[in-house]
Amino acid sequence: RIGSATSLSSAVINTRLQELVRLFKERTEKVKEKLTDPDVTSDDESPVASPAAAPVPAPGRELEGDKVSGDDHYCEMLCCTFKSRPRLDHLKSYQFPSSIDPLTNLMYVLWLFFVVMAWNWNCWLIPVRWAFPYQTPANIHYWLLVDYLCDLIYLLDIVVFQTRLQFVQGGDIITDKKAMKRNYLRSQRFKMDVLCLLPLDFFYFKVGVNPLLRLPRCLKYMAFFEFNNRLEAILTKAYIYRVIRTTAYLLYSLHVNSCLYYWASAYEGLGSTTWVYDGEGNSYIRCYYWAVKTLITIGGLPDPKTLFEIVFQLLNYFTGVFAFSVMIGQMRDVVGAATAGQTYYRSCMDSTIKYMNFYKIPKTVQNRVKTWYEYTWHSQGMLDESELLVQLPDKMRLDIAIDVNYNIVSKVALFQGCDRQMIFDMLKRLRSVVYLPNDFVCKKGEIGREMYIIQAGQVQVLGGPDGKSVLVTLKAGSVFGEISLLAAGGGNRRTANVVAHGFANLFILEKKDLNEILVHYPESQKLLRKKAKKMLKSNNKPKEEKGGPGDPLIIPPKADTPKLFRAALAATGRMGGKGPLGRLR
Repeated sequence: RIGSATSLSSAVINTRLQELVRLFKERTEKVKEKLTDPDVTSDDESPVASPAAAPVPAPGRELEGDKVSGDDHYCEMLCCTFKSRPRLDHLKSYQFPSSIDPLTNLMYVLWLFFVVMAWNWNCWLIPVRWAFPYQTPANIHYWLLVDYLCDLIYLLDIVVFQTRLQFVQGGDIITDKKAMKRNYLRSQRFKMDVLCLLPLDFFYFKVGVNPLLRLPRCLKYMAFFEFNNRLEAILTKAYIYRVIRTTAYLLYSLHVNSCLYYWASAYEGLGSTTWVYDGEGNSYIRCYYWAVKTLITIGGLPDPKTLFEIVFQLLNYFTGVFAFSVMIGQMRDVVGAATAGQTYYRSCMDSTIKYMNFYKIPKTVQNRVKTWYEYTWHSQGMLDESELLVQLPDKMRLDIAIDVNYNIVSKVALFQGCDRQMIFDMLKRLRSVVYLPNDFVCKKGEIGREMYIIQAGQVQVLGGPDGKSVLVTLKAGSVFGEISLLAAGGGNRRTANVVAHGFANLFILEKKDLNEILVHYPESQKLLRKKAKKMLKSNNKPKEEKGGPGDPLIIPPKADTPKLFRAALAATGRMGGKGPLGRLR
Protein backbone atom coordinates (compact mmCIF):
# COMPACT_ATOMS: atom_id res chain seq x y z
CA ARG A 1 0.00 0.00 0.00
CA ILE A 2 2.83 2.36 0.91
CA GLY A 3 4.61 1.59 -2.38
CA SER A 4 1.46 2.18 -4.43
CA ALA A 5 0.79 5.48 -2.64
CA THR A 6 4.40 6.54 -3.20
CA SER A 7 4.26 5.72 -6.91
CA LEU A 8 0.94 7.55 -7.27
CA SER A 9 2.24 10.65 -5.53
CA SER A 10 5.46 10.60 -7.55
CA ALA A 11 3.44 10.35 -10.77
CA VAL A 12 1.33 13.35 -9.73
CA ILE A 13 4.41 15.36 -8.80
CA ASN A 14 6.13 14.41 -12.06
CA THR A 15 3.10 15.48 -14.09
CA ARG A 16 2.88 18.76 -12.23
CA LEU A 17 6.58 19.50 -12.64
CA GLN A 18 6.41 18.74 -16.38
CA GLU A 19 3.50 21.13 -16.64
CA LEU A 20 5.55 23.82 -14.87
CA VAL A 21 8.48 23.23 -17.22
CA ARG A 22 6.19 23.59 -20.21
CA LEU A 23 4.75 26.84 -18.88
CA PHE A 24 8.25 28.22 -18.20
CA LYS A 25 9.30 27.39 -21.74
CA GLU A 26 6.23 29.08 -23.23
CA ARG A 27 6.82 32.19 -21.15
CA THR A 28 10.48 32.25 -22.17
CA GLU A 29 9.49 32.06 -25.84
CA LYS A 30 7.04 34.93 -25.38
CA VAL A 31 9.70 37.07 -23.69
CA LYS A 32 12.14 36.34 -26.52
CA GLU A 33 9.49 37.25 -29.08
CA LYS A 34 8.73 40.46 -27.18
CA LEU A 35 12.41 41.41 -27.14
CA THR A 36 12.77 40.66 -30.84
CA ASP A 37 9.67 42.66 -31.86
CA PRO A 38 8.50 45.28 -29.34
CA ASP A 39 5.23 45.70 -31.26
CA VAL A 40 4.13 42.16 -30.48
CA THR A 41 1.44 42.24 -27.84
CA SER A 42 0.95 39.71 -25.13
CA ASP A 43 -1.52 36.89 -25.61
CA ASP A 44 -2.79 37.33 -22.10
CA GLU A 45 -6.08 39.06 -21.86
CA SER A 46 -6.05 42.44 -20.20
CA PRO A 47 -7.96 42.53 -16.97
CA VAL A 48 -11.34 44.10 -17.39
CA ALA A 49 -12.05 46.83 -14.90
CA SER A 50 -15.21 46.18 -13.02
CA PRO A 51 -17.80 48.92 -13.19
CA ALA A 52 -17.82 49.36 -9.44
CA ALA A 53 -15.59 47.44 -7.07
CA ALA A 54 -17.61 47.99 -3.92
CA PRO A 55 -16.21 46.92 -0.53
CA VAL A 56 -18.05 44.30 1.47
CA PRO A 57 -20.03 45.92 4.29
CA ALA A 58 -19.88 44.64 7.82
CA PRO A 59 -22.84 42.56 8.92
CA GLY A 60 -25.70 44.69 10.04
CA ARG A 61 -24.27 47.79 8.37
CA GLU A 62 -24.83 49.49 5.07
CA LEU A 63 -22.27 51.31 3.00
CA GLU A 64 -22.94 54.94 2.32
CA GLY A 65 -22.76 54.31 -1.42
CA ASP A 66 -25.46 51.64 -1.15
CA LYS A 67 -28.07 54.11 0.02
CA VAL A 68 -30.50 54.73 -2.79
CA SER A 69 -31.55 58.32 -3.10
CA GLY A 70 -34.90 59.26 -4.42
CA ASP A 71 -33.45 60.78 -7.57
CA ASP A 72 -31.60 57.60 -8.64
CA HIS A 73 -33.15 55.38 -11.29
CA TYR A 74 -32.48 51.67 -11.65
CA CYS A 75 -33.25 49.11 -14.30
CA GLU A 76 -33.21 45.34 -13.82
CA MET A 77 -31.55 42.97 -16.30
CA LEU A 78 -31.45 39.21 -15.59
CA CYS A 79 -30.30 38.96 -11.97
CA CYS A 80 -28.57 42.35 -11.66
CA THR A 81 -29.70 45.91 -11.11
CA PHE A 82 -27.99 48.73 -12.98
CA LYS A 83 -28.27 52.44 -12.43
CA SER A 84 -29.61 54.22 -15.51
CA ARG A 85 -30.25 57.86 -16.23
CA PRO A 86 -33.78 58.84 -17.27
CA ARG A 87 -34.35 59.80 -20.87
CA LEU A 88 -35.11 63.40 -19.95
CA ASP A 89 -31.61 63.76 -18.48
CA HIS A 90 -30.12 62.31 -21.66
CA LEU A 91 -31.94 64.91 -23.71
CA LYS A 92 -30.86 67.71 -21.39
CA SER A 93 -27.20 66.66 -21.48
CA TYR A 94 -27.14 66.21 -25.28
CA GLN A 95 -25.08 68.83 -27.07
CA PHE A 96 -25.57 69.54 -30.75
CA PRO A 97 -22.27 69.12 -32.64
CA SER A 98 -20.45 72.34 -33.43
CA SER A 99 -19.42 71.00 -36.84
CA ILE A 100 -20.90 68.30 -39.10
CA ASP A 101 -19.08 66.14 -41.60
CA PRO A 102 -21.45 66.03 -44.58
CA LEU A 103 -19.76 62.95 -46.07
CA THR A 104 -19.93 60.53 -43.14
CA ASN A 105 -22.43 61.90 -40.61
CA LEU A 106 -25.56 59.72 -40.69
CA MET A 107 -27.53 62.26 -38.66
CA TYR A 108 -27.04 64.78 -41.46
CA VAL A 109 -28.27 62.24 -44.02
CA LEU A 110 -31.39 61.69 -41.89
CA TRP A 111 -31.98 65.42 -41.73
CA LEU A 112 -31.63 65.68 -45.50
CA PHE A 113 -34.35 63.05 -45.76
CA PHE A 114 -36.79 65.34 -43.91
CA VAL A 115 -35.74 68.31 -46.06
CA VAL A 116 -36.33 66.26 -49.22
CA MET A 117 -39.74 65.18 -47.93
CA ALA A 118 -40.70 68.84 -47.44
CA TRP A 119 -39.38 69.65 -50.92
CA ASN A 120 -41.43 66.79 -52.44
CA TRP A 121 -44.54 68.06 -50.68
CA ASN A 122 -44.19 71.39 -52.46
CA CYS A 123 -43.25 69.90 -55.84
CA TRP A 124 -46.10 67.38 -55.97
CA LEU A 125 -48.90 69.22 -54.16
CA ILE A 126 -48.55 72.76 -55.50
CA PRO A 127 -49.62 71.76 -59.07
CA VAL A 128 -52.49 69.64 -57.71
CA ARG A 129 -53.86 72.44 -55.51
CA TRP A 130 -53.52 74.92 -58.37
CA ALA A 131 -55.26 72.81 -61.05
CA PHE A 132 -57.74 70.56 -59.22
CA PRO A 133 -60.45 71.82 -56.87
CA TYR A 134 -59.05 69.97 -53.87
CA GLN A 135 -58.19 73.09 -51.82
CA THR A 136 -61.43 74.44 -50.37
CA PRO A 137 -62.23 76.96 -47.61
CA ALA A 138 -63.26 74.04 -45.39
CA ASN A 139 -59.83 72.35 -45.43
CA ILE A 140 -57.56 75.35 -46.11
CA HIS A 141 -56.17 75.34 -42.54
CA TYR A 142 -54.83 71.77 -42.98
CA TRP A 143 -52.99 72.73 -46.16
CA LEU A 144 -51.51 75.83 -44.53
CA LEU A 145 -50.42 73.86 -41.45
CA VAL A 146 -48.33 71.42 -43.52
CA ASP A 147 -47.04 74.28 -45.70
CA TYR A 148 -45.64 76.22 -42.78
CA LEU A 149 -44.24 73.04 -41.21
CA CYS A 150 -42.23 72.54 -44.42
CA ASP A 151 -41.14 76.19 -44.25
CA LEU A 152 -39.92 75.57 -40.69
CA ILE A 153 -37.81 72.64 -41.92
CA TYR A 154 -36.34 74.87 -44.64
CA LEU A 155 -35.51 77.54 -42.06
CA LEU A 156 -33.88 75.06 -39.65
CA ASP A 157 -31.77 73.70 -42.47
CA ILE A 158 -30.42 77.18 -43.20
CA VAL A 159 -29.85 78.31 -39.62
CA VAL A 160 -28.81 75.10 -37.83
CA PHE A 161 -27.31 72.64 -40.31
CA GLN A 162 -25.87 74.43 -43.31
CA THR A 163 -23.85 76.84 -41.18
CA ARG A 164 -22.17 73.88 -39.42
CA LEU A 165 -21.00 71.90 -42.44
CA GLN A 166 -17.29 71.22 -42.66
CA PHE A 167 -15.46 71.98 -45.90
CA VAL A 168 -12.01 71.47 -47.35
CA GLN A 169 -9.75 74.43 -48.06
CA GLY A 170 -6.17 74.01 -49.18
CA GLY A 171 -6.24 70.34 -48.20
CA ASP A 172 -7.34 71.11 -44.61
CA ILE A 173 -10.73 70.25 -43.11
CA ILE A 174 -12.15 73.52 -41.75
CA THR A 175 -14.17 73.15 -38.53
CA ASP A 176 -14.13 76.77 -37.30
CA LYS A 177 -17.64 78.11 -36.71
CA LYS A 178 -17.06 81.50 -38.28
CA ALA A 179 -15.27 80.01 -41.28
CA MET A 180 -18.06 77.45 -41.89
CA LYS A 181 -20.73 80.12 -41.62
CA ARG A 182 -18.83 82.47 -43.94
CA ASN A 183 -18.33 79.67 -46.47
CA TYR A 184 -22.07 78.94 -46.56
CA LEU A 185 -23.06 82.59 -46.88
CA ARG A 186 -20.79 82.95 -49.91
CA SER A 187 -22.04 79.80 -51.64
CA GLN A 188 -24.60 79.49 -54.43
CA ARG A 189 -26.71 77.26 -52.21
CA PHE A 190 -27.33 80.05 -49.71
CA LYS A 191 -28.69 82.28 -52.47
CA MET A 192 -31.07 79.54 -53.63
CA ASP A 193 -32.14 78.79 -50.05
CA VAL A 194 -33.01 82.42 -49.43
CA LEU A 195 -34.81 82.68 -52.76
CA CYS A 196 -36.95 79.62 -52.03
CA LEU A 197 -38.14 81.21 -48.77
CA LEU A 198 -39.37 84.48 -50.28
CA PRO A 199 -42.37 85.58 -48.16
CA LEU A 200 -44.86 85.75 -51.02
CA ASP A 201 -47.49 84.42 -48.62
CA PHE A 202 -48.27 88.01 -47.64
CA PHE A 203 -50.05 88.35 -50.98
CA TYR A 204 -52.65 85.92 -49.59
CA PHE A 205 -54.32 88.92 -47.94
CA LYS A 206 -54.81 90.53 -51.35
CA VAL A 207 -55.35 87.72 -53.89
CA GLY A 208 -56.38 84.89 -51.59
CA VAL A 209 -54.57 81.59 -50.87
CA ASN A 210 -53.10 80.89 -54.30
CA PRO A 211 -50.75 77.85 -54.31
CA LEU A 212 -48.70 79.35 -57.17
CA LEU A 213 -47.30 81.90 -54.72
CA ARG A 214 -45.45 78.97 -53.07
CA LEU A 215 -43.77 77.94 -56.32
CA PRO A 216 -40.33 79.31 -55.22
CA ARG A 217 -40.29 76.57 -52.55
CA CYS A 218 -39.39 74.13 -55.33
CA LEU A 219 -36.01 75.85 -55.84
CA LYS A 220 -34.47 73.82 -52.98
CA TYR A 221 -33.44 71.15 -55.46
CA MET A 222 -29.78 71.17 -54.30
CA ALA A 223 -30.79 69.39 -51.10
CA PHE A 224 -32.46 66.69 -53.20
CA PHE A 225 -29.35 65.99 -55.27
CA GLU A 226 -27.12 66.07 -52.20
CA PHE A 227 -29.38 63.55 -50.49
CA ASN A 228 -29.11 61.27 -53.53
CA ASN A 229 -25.31 61.35 -53.41
CA ARG A 230 -25.13 60.69 -49.67
CA LEU A 231 -27.68 57.88 -49.76
CA GLU A 232 -26.00 56.12 -52.69
CA ALA A 233 -22.70 56.21 -50.78
CA ILE A 234 -24.36 54.42 -47.84
CA LEU A 235 -26.45 51.79 -49.64
CA THR A 236 -24.87 48.47 -50.56
CA LYS A 237 -27.10 48.13 -53.62
CA ALA A 238 -27.41 51.71 -54.80
CA TYR A 239 -28.68 50.72 -58.24
CA ILE A 240 -32.05 49.77 -56.70
CA TYR A 241 -32.47 53.32 -55.43
CA ARG A 242 -31.43 54.69 -58.83
CA VAL A 243 -34.13 52.62 -60.54
CA ILE A 244 -36.74 53.88 -58.04
CA ARG A 245 -35.60 57.48 -58.50
CA THR A 246 -35.74 57.25 -62.31
CA THR A 247 -39.23 55.77 -62.08
CA ALA A 248 -40.24 58.67 -59.82
CA TYR A 249 -39.01 61.12 -62.46
CA LEU A 250 -41.34 59.51 -65.01
CA LEU A 251 -44.28 59.48 -62.60
CA TYR A 252 -43.74 63.15 -61.75
CA SER A 253 -43.71 64.20 -65.41
CA LEU A 254 -47.01 62.35 -65.87
CA HIS A 255 -48.32 64.01 -62.69
CA VAL A 256 -47.55 67.52 -63.99
CA ASN A 257 -49.08 66.69 -67.38
CA SER A 258 -52.30 65.49 -65.76
CA CYS A 259 -52.54 68.76 -63.82
CA LEU A 260 -52.04 70.76 -67.03
CA TYR A 261 -54.70 68.71 -68.81
CA TYR A 262 -57.28 69.41 -66.10
CA TRP A 263 -56.39 73.11 -66.20
CA ALA A 264 -56.84 73.12 -70.01
CA SER A 265 -60.17 71.32 -69.66
CA ALA A 266 -61.35 73.83 -67.06
CA TYR A 267 -60.18 76.69 -69.30
CA GLU A 268 -62.15 75.32 -72.27
CA GLY A 269 -65.05 74.20 -70.08
CA LEU A 270 -65.53 70.73 -68.60
CA GLY A 271 -67.39 68.57 -71.11
CA SER A 272 -67.56 71.34 -73.71
CA THR A 273 -65.88 69.15 -76.38
CA THR A 274 -65.00 65.51 -76.81
CA TRP A 275 -61.29 66.26 -76.18
CA VAL A 276 -61.58 67.86 -72.71
CA TYR A 277 -62.29 66.08 -69.44
CA ASP A 278 -66.03 65.52 -69.09
CA GLY A 279 -66.13 65.97 -65.28
CA GLU A 280 -67.24 62.40 -64.47
CA GLY A 281 -65.49 60.02 -62.04
CA ASN A 282 -62.30 60.75 -60.15
CA SER A 283 -60.83 63.79 -61.84
CA TYR A 284 -57.17 63.09 -60.96
CA ILE A 285 -57.22 59.41 -62.01
CA ARG A 286 -58.91 60.14 -65.35
CA CYS A 287 -56.56 63.03 -66.13
CA TYR A 288 -53.54 60.90 -65.16
CA TYR A 289 -54.75 58.16 -67.51
CA TRP A 290 -54.96 60.69 -70.32
CA ALA A 291 -51.44 61.95 -69.50
CA VAL A 292 -50.01 58.40 -69.68
CA LYS A 293 -51.54 57.78 -73.10
CA THR A 294 -50.28 61.14 -74.37
CA LEU A 295 -46.70 61.15 -73.07
CA ILE A 296 -46.05 57.51 -73.96
CA THR A 297 -47.77 58.11 -77.34
CA ILE A 298 -50.04 55.08 -77.03
CA GLY A 299 -52.72 56.69 -79.18
CA GLY A 300 -56.48 56.20 -79.17
CA LEU A 301 -57.19 59.74 -77.96
CA PRO A 302 -60.03 61.94 -79.24
CA ASP A 303 -59.01 64.54 -81.80
CA PRO A 304 -58.69 68.13 -80.55
CA LYS A 305 -61.33 70.51 -81.89
CA THR A 306 -60.24 74.07 -81.15
CA LEU A 307 -56.94 75.83 -81.89
CA PHE A 308 -56.06 75.87 -78.19
CA GLU A 309 -56.60 72.12 -77.97
CA ILE A 310 -54.50 71.46 -81.08
CA VAL A 311 -51.55 73.53 -79.82
CA PHE A 312 -51.78 71.94 -76.38
CA GLN A 313 -51.84 68.43 -77.87
CA LEU A 314 -48.87 69.13 -80.16
CA LEU A 315 -46.79 70.43 -77.28
CA ASN A 316 -47.77 67.34 -75.30
CA TYR A 317 -46.64 65.00 -78.07
CA PHE A 318 -43.28 66.72 -78.52
CA THR A 319 -42.65 66.84 -74.77
CA GLY A 320 -43.75 63.23 -74.38
CA VAL A 321 -41.37 61.90 -77.03
CA PHE A 322 -38.44 63.85 -75.56
CA ALA A 323 -39.19 63.01 -71.90
CA PHE A 324 -39.88 59.34 -72.57
CA SER A 325 -36.68 58.87 -74.59
CA VAL A 326 -34.65 60.54 -71.81
CA MET A 327 -36.23 58.29 -69.19
CA ILE A 328 -35.58 55.14 -71.24
CA GLY A 329 -31.94 56.17 -71.80
CA GLN A 330 -31.42 56.89 -68.10
CA MET A 331 -33.02 53.60 -67.10
CA ARG A 332 -30.75 51.77 -69.54
CA ASP A 333 -27.68 53.43 -67.98
CA VAL A 334 -28.82 52.53 -64.46
CA VAL A 335 -29.46 48.89 -65.32
CA GLY A 336 -26.23 48.72 -67.34
CA ALA A 337 -24.19 50.04 -64.42
CA ALA A 338 -25.87 47.57 -62.04
CA THR A 339 -25.07 44.59 -64.27
CA ALA A 340 -21.64 45.74 -65.50
CA GLY A 341 -19.82 43.07 -63.51
CA GLN A 342 -22.12 40.32 -64.72
CA THR A 343 -21.69 41.50 -68.31
CA TYR A 344 -17.89 41.46 -67.96
CA TYR A 345 -18.01 37.94 -66.51
CA ARG A 346 -20.17 36.68 -69.38
CA SER A 347 -17.97 38.29 -72.04
CA CYS A 348 -14.80 36.76 -70.53
CA MET A 349 -16.40 33.35 -70.30
CA ASP A 350 -17.76 33.51 -73.86
CA SER A 351 -14.35 34.56 -75.22
CA THR A 352 -12.65 31.69 -73.40
CA ILE A 353 -15.18 29.15 -74.67
CA LYS A 354 -14.76 30.46 -78.21
CA TYR A 355 -10.98 30.11 -77.88
CA MET A 356 -11.23 26.52 -76.58
CA ASN A 357 -13.64 25.53 -79.34
CA PHE A 358 -11.33 27.02 -81.97
CA TYR A 359 -8.38 24.91 -80.78
CA LYS A 360 -10.60 21.85 -80.11
CA ILE A 361 -9.79 21.56 -76.42
CA PRO A 362 -11.19 18.33 -74.87
CA LYS A 363 -14.59 18.63 -73.26
CA THR A 364 -13.28 17.57 -69.86
CA VAL A 365 -10.89 20.52 -69.80
CA GLN A 366 -13.61 22.89 -71.05
CA ASN A 367 -15.95 21.76 -68.28
CA ARG A 368 -13.28 22.42 -65.65
CA VAL A 369 -12.67 25.90 -67.07
CA LYS A 370 -16.41 26.65 -66.98
CA THR A 371 -16.60 25.38 -63.41
CA TRP A 372 -13.70 27.63 -62.41
CA TYR A 373 -15.40 30.68 -63.93
CA GLU A 374 -18.72 29.98 -62.22
CA TYR A 375 -17.25 29.22 -58.78
CA THR A 376 -14.86 32.19 -58.84
CA TRP A 377 -17.64 34.57 -59.81
CA HIS A 378 -20.14 33.30 -57.25
CA SER A 379 -17.60 33.10 -54.40
CA GLN A 380 -15.83 36.44 -54.97
CA GLY A 381 -18.24 38.44 -57.11
CA MET A 382 -15.34 39.16 -59.48
CA LEU A 383 -12.72 37.30 -61.47
CA ASP A 384 -9.63 39.20 -60.28
CA GLU A 385 -9.50 41.09 -56.98
CA SER A 386 -6.41 43.02 -58.01
CA GLU A 387 -8.36 44.81 -60.76
CA LEU A 388 -10.69 46.24 -58.13
CA LEU A 389 -7.93 47.51 -55.82
CA VAL A 390 -5.51 48.83 -58.44
CA GLN A 391 -7.25 52.22 -58.56
CA LEU A 392 -7.01 52.76 -54.78
CA PRO A 393 -4.09 54.59 -53.16
CA ASP A 394 -1.36 52.49 -51.59
CA LYS A 395 -2.48 53.34 -48.03
CA MET A 396 -6.07 52.24 -48.67
CA ARG A 397 -4.92 49.01 -50.31
CA LEU A 398 -2.84 48.32 -47.20
CA ASP A 399 -5.81 48.97 -44.89
CA ILE A 400 -7.98 46.54 -46.84
CA ALA A 401 -5.21 43.92 -46.94
CA ILE A 402 -4.73 44.18 -43.16
CA ASP A 403 -8.43 43.68 -42.48
CA VAL A 404 -8.65 40.69 -44.84
CA ASN A 405 -5.34 38.84 -44.44
CA TYR A 406 -3.45 39.98 -41.33
CA ASN A 407 -5.11 37.54 -38.92
CA ILE A 408 -4.05 34.62 -41.12
CA VAL A 409 -0.50 35.74 -41.90
CA SER A 410 0.28 36.73 -38.30
CA LYS A 411 -0.24 33.09 -37.24
CA VAL A 412 2.50 31.78 -39.54
CA ALA A 413 5.34 30.59 -37.28
CA LEU A 414 7.96 31.64 -39.81
CA PHE A 415 6.93 35.33 -39.64
CA GLN A 416 6.41 35.62 -35.89
CA GLY A 417 8.87 38.13 -34.44
CA CYS A 418 9.47 39.90 -37.76
CA ASP A 419 9.06 43.60 -38.32
CA ARG A 420 5.36 44.41 -38.46
CA GLN A 421 5.83 46.85 -41.33
CA MET A 422 7.49 44.05 -43.30
CA ILE A 423 4.38 41.92 -42.78
CA PHE A 424 2.23 44.84 -43.94
CA ASP A 425 4.27 45.13 -47.14
CA MET A 426 3.95 41.39 -47.62
CA LEU A 427 0.16 41.52 -47.31
CA LYS A 428 -0.05 43.70 -50.41
CA ARG A 429 1.83 41.05 -52.43
CA LEU A 430 -0.55 38.19 -51.62
CA ARG A 431 -2.41 36.85 -54.65
CA SER A 432 -5.73 34.99 -54.43
CA VAL A 433 -6.11 31.79 -56.48
CA VAL A 434 -9.02 29.34 -56.70
CA TYR A 435 -8.35 25.59 -57.10
CA LEU A 436 -10.96 23.11 -58.27
CA PRO A 437 -11.52 19.69 -56.64
CA ASN A 438 -8.56 17.30 -57.24
CA ASP A 439 -6.36 20.08 -58.65
CA PHE A 440 -2.68 19.70 -57.74
CA VAL A 441 -1.53 22.72 -55.74
CA CYS A 442 2.08 21.47 -55.85
CA LYS A 443 3.72 18.19 -56.84
CA LYS A 444 6.45 16.15 -55.25
CA GLY A 445 9.92 16.91 -56.57
CA GLU A 446 9.20 20.31 -58.09
CA ILE A 447 11.10 23.41 -56.98
CA GLY A 448 9.13 25.43 -54.44
CA ARG A 449 9.05 29.14 -55.16
CA GLU A 450 5.91 30.17 -53.30
CA MET A 451 4.09 29.81 -50.02
CA TYR A 452 0.38 28.98 -49.69
CA ILE A 453 -2.15 30.20 -47.13
CA ILE A 454 -5.58 28.54 -47.09
CA GLN A 455 -8.31 31.16 -47.06
CA ALA A 456 -11.28 28.81 -47.54
CA GLY A 457 -11.67 25.11 -48.26
CA GLN A 458 -9.31 22.19 -47.58
CA VAL A 459 -6.23 20.60 -49.16
CA GLN A 460 -4.82 17.11 -48.65
CA VAL A 461 -1.16 16.14 -48.41
CA LEU A 462 -0.62 12.84 -50.24
CA GLY A 463 2.20 10.36 -49.67
CA GLY A 464 2.93 6.69 -49.06
CA PRO A 465 4.33 4.08 -51.47
CA ASP A 466 1.72 4.79 -54.13
CA GLY A 467 1.65 8.53 -53.48
CA LYS A 468 -2.13 8.46 -52.95
CA SER A 469 -2.42 8.01 -49.20
CA VAL A 470 -3.77 11.04 -47.34
CA LEU A 471 -1.16 12.00 -44.76
CA VAL A 472 -2.91 15.08 -43.39
CA THR A 473 -5.80 17.39 -44.29
CA LEU A 474 -5.13 21.13 -43.97
CA LYS A 475 -8.07 23.46 -43.33
CA ALA A 476 -8.69 27.21 -43.53
CA GLY A 477 -5.94 29.20 -41.83
CA SER A 478 -3.25 26.57 -42.41
CA VAL A 479 0.03 27.41 -44.14
CA PHE A 480 2.35 25.19 -46.18
CA GLY A 481 5.40 25.74 -48.38
CA GLU A 482 6.80 28.53 -46.19
CA ILE A 483 10.29 26.97 -45.95
CA SER A 484 10.77 27.22 -49.71
CA LEU A 485 10.66 31.01 -49.51
CA LEU A 486 14.07 31.21 -47.81
CA ALA A 487 15.75 28.02 -48.98
CA ALA A 488 19.10 28.54 -50.70
CA GLY A 489 20.10 27.33 -54.12
CA GLY A 490 16.98 28.34 -56.00
CA GLY A 491 14.54 26.68 -53.63
CA ASN A 492 14.01 23.28 -52.09
CA ARG A 493 12.07 20.49 -53.71
CA ARG A 494 8.57 19.59 -52.62
CA THR A 495 8.44 16.43 -50.54
CA ALA A 496 4.77 15.53 -51.13
CA ASN A 497 1.83 16.11 -53.42
CA VAL A 498 -0.79 18.61 -52.24
CA VAL A 499 -4.26 18.27 -53.78
CA ALA A 500 -7.35 20.47 -53.34
CA HIS A 501 -10.12 18.62 -51.52
CA GLY A 502 -13.17 20.35 -52.96
CA PHE A 503 -13.02 24.00 -53.94
CA ALA A 504 -10.15 25.83 -52.23
CA ASN A 505 -9.32 29.54 -52.09
CA LEU A 506 -5.60 30.06 -51.44
CA PHE A 507 -3.35 33.06 -50.98
CA ILE A 508 0.01 32.77 -52.72
CA LEU A 509 3.20 34.64 -51.79
CA GLU A 510 5.97 34.26 -54.35
CA LYS A 511 9.63 34.07 -53.41
CA LYS A 512 10.69 37.00 -55.61
CA ASP A 513 8.15 39.26 -53.90
CA LEU A 514 9.47 38.34 -50.46
CA ASN A 515 13.09 38.93 -51.55
CA GLU A 516 12.17 42.40 -52.81
CA ILE A 517 10.63 43.18 -49.42
CA LEU A 518 13.48 41.79 -47.30
CA VAL A 519 15.99 44.12 -48.95
CA HIS A 520 14.56 46.92 -46.81
CA TYR A 521 14.38 44.85 -43.58
CA PRO A 522 17.83 43.27 -42.90
CA GLU A 523 17.04 42.34 -39.28
CA SER A 524 13.92 40.47 -40.28
CA GLN A 525 15.87 38.78 -43.06
CA LYS A 526 18.43 37.44 -40.56
CA LEU A 527 15.67 36.20 -38.27
CA LEU A 528 13.86 34.47 -41.11
CA ARG A 529 17.01 32.70 -42.29
CA LYS A 530 17.71 31.41 -38.77
CA LYS A 531 14.16 30.07 -38.49
CA ALA A 532 14.37 28.51 -41.94
CA LYS A 533 17.63 26.72 -41.05
CA LYS A 534 16.09 25.30 -37.87
CA MET A 535 13.02 24.11 -39.75
CA LEU A 536 15.16 22.55 -42.49
CA LYS A 537 17.34 20.75 -39.93
CA SER A 538 14.31 19.32 -38.16
CA ASN A 539 12.86 18.14 -41.47
CA ASN A 540 16.15 16.70 -42.81
CA LYS A 541 17.22 14.65 -39.76
CA PRO A 542 18.46 11.16 -40.78
CA LYS A 543 16.17 8.29 -40.06
CA GLU A 544 18.77 6.66 -37.78
CA GLU A 545 18.35 9.47 -35.29
CA LYS A 546 14.60 9.19 -35.28
CA GLY A 547 14.60 5.41 -35.06
CA GLY A 548 13.50 3.90 -38.31
CA PRO A 549 11.06 1.04 -38.61
CA GLY A 550 13.87 -1.32 -39.73
CA ASP A 551 15.56 -1.57 -36.32
CA PRO A 552 12.96 -1.28 -33.58
CA LEU A 553 14.10 -0.96 -29.98
CA ILE A 554 13.38 -3.92 -27.76
CA ILE A 555 13.65 -1.92 -24.55
CA PRO A 556 12.83 1.74 -24.95
CA PRO A 557 15.37 4.12 -23.40
CA LYS A 558 14.58 5.49 -19.99
CA ALA A 559 13.44 9.08 -20.01
CA ASP A 560 15.71 11.58 -18.30
CA THR A 561 14.62 12.92 -14.95
CA PRO A 562 13.50 16.57 -15.32
CA LYS A 563 15.98 19.08 -13.91
CA LEU A 564 13.40 20.76 -11.70
CA PHE A 565 12.40 17.41 -10.27
CA ARG A 566 16.03 16.49 -9.50
CA ALA A 567 16.46 19.90 -7.84
CA ALA A 568 13.40 19.29 -5.70
CA LEU A 569 14.68 15.88 -4.60
CA ALA A 570 18.09 17.31 -3.73
CA ALA A 571 16.51 20.09 -1.68
CA THR A 572 14.41 17.55 0.20
CA GLY A 573 17.52 15.52 1.07
CA ARG A 574 19.42 18.55 2.36
CA MET A 575 16.55 19.64 4.57
CA GLY A 576 15.96 16.17 5.89
CA GLY A 577 12.42 16.28 4.74
CA LYS A 578 10.05 13.39 5.00
CA GLY A 579 6.92 12.52 3.22
CA PRO A 580 6.38 11.41 -0.39
CA LEU A 581 9.44 13.21 -1.77
CA GLY A 582 11.65 11.92 1.04
CA ARG A 583 10.46 8.35 0.62
CA LEU A 584 10.83 8.61 -3.15
CA ARG A 585 14.42 9.86 -2.72
